[in-house]
Amino acid sequence: MYKKNSLMKQILMNLDIIVASVTLIVLIVLTFLGVIMRYIVGQPFTWMEEVQLFCMVWIVFAAGGAAFRTRNHVAIEMVVEMFPEKVQKAVAHIVDVIVLLVIAFLFYCSIRFINVFMANGRTSSMLGIPMQVQYGIAPVSYILMIISYFAVRYFSEDEEGGE
Repeated sequence: MYKKNSLMKQILMNLDIIVASVTLIVLIVLTFLGVIMRYIVGQPFTWMEEVQLFCMVWIVFAAGGAAFRTRNHVAIEMVVEMFPEKVQKAVAHIVDVIVLLVIAFLFYCSIRFINVFMANGRTSSMLGIPMQVQYGIAPVSYILMIISYFAVRYFSEDEEGGE
């Protein structure tokens, strides 16, 4: 029972990576099949660009929270590390506030963006997929980014984590 719960926890904790990975696999397979269909069979998929764009959007947004959680976002810490420890802590808190404000703003904008799509019923041109499905990953991703950022920053057990 314990191992089953542990496995389920690992899956849930890495759901964003799983979604991004599966979407990447779909993108690679479809692109490969698209090349075969276009250049060998001579019958290109007319909807391929639409699905590729959909996949790329989902890969980027799904992996955003994971990038925060694994500390893979770009960070320039060299200048901050030259300051005394108290200044470093103050700068860290300022960065926390800025990160929270920027992601909250992006979340707000993504909700407004999706509401526009819902209001006008916009769909993709070839497959008719509602645009809110394509971009619906964005607000979810922003929430996961905030959770991941602060979980790693303040609740991580390694030396770079909490204070």
